[in-house]
Amino acid sequence: MWHTYNLVQVGDSACQLRVRGTNLQENEYVKMGAYHTIELEPNRQFTLAKKQWDSVVLARIEQACDPAWSADVAAVVMQEGLAHVCLVTPSMTLTRAKVEVSIPRKRRGNCSQHDRALERFYEQVVQAVQRHIHFDVVKCVLVASPGFVREQFCDYMFQQAVKTDNKVLLENRSKFLQVHASSGHKYSLKEVLCDPTVASRLSDTKAAGEVKALDDFYKMLQHEPDRACYGLKHVEKANEATAIDTLLISDELFRHQEVAARSRYVRLVDSVKENAGTVRIFSSLHVSGEQLSQLTGVAAILRFPVPELSDQEDSSSEED
Repeated sequence: MWHTYNLVQVGDSACQLRVRGTNLQENEYVKMGAYHTIELEPNRQFTLAKKQWDSVVLARIEQACDPAWSADVAAVVMQEGLAHVCLVTPSMTLTRAKVEVSIPRKRRGNCSQHDRALERFYEQVVQAVQRHIHFDVVKCVLVASPGFVREQFCDYMFQQAVKTDNKVLLENRSKFLQVHASSGHKYSLKEVLCDPTVASRLSDTKAAGEVKALDDFYKMLQHEPDRACYGLKHVEKANEATAIDTLLISDELFRHQEVAARSRYVRLVDSVKENAGTVRIFSSLHVSGEQLSQLTGVAAILRFPVPELSDQEDSSSEED
């Protein structure tokens, strides 16, 4: 038995739950009071005890235990010579593979080196797709790129699938959706998920819902700034006026070192729900959660403007 636990992210592609502390029950392997560390993994049974279970923690446990909350979206974000193969889960974006191949420029009258390098690049991306995407779980595979790279890649992949009689790729061809992205870097995934075509295809996934909520907030901030606010004090003030329609909050805030601070965020979430508002909890490991963290980690779309917020902003400007 251990006193404390912490979540350790290893690189950009995997997470491990590592439990550490002093042993409270002696056995043949670990002495009483000795410090010990163990990593929890699938199919390893354990009991988790906590003095107080708040509503946010219980909701997250329920989601984690629901088989439907799995990585049902995959993405290949690419440009010539660079590709990221990602899994988009309801709580995070996992980069499963990064493919980099140097592509020589086309030369007048001689494109053979460029074409061979490009074919080698496409082949490595196809291998990464087959290795890391489980089509029995994934409902949609987004292939995103600038220009015609995505079209050329998909043509190559399915031509090779026909030649090699790759039934897995051929049977799941309808799951591939080609969309535009500004680059092959991971951050381009956010704009991909905002694409209306993608949003309609992924309308039943939590990740798409979070991205749309953040996009709606930015639009409101631009066109009707009186109906959008961020920062804990402003959001709490809006909640006191029962003005919050949608609360956007990062799960990072619920891991605050101070218990009082954590309780404050939980009370905010519970109060918004009691007032018939919608609560979107963003993961700090997801691209949308990273963006929300840059806005203090808490923001809100309001049903109506709150005059007190404007007065506070004017006072702050005068003090500055």
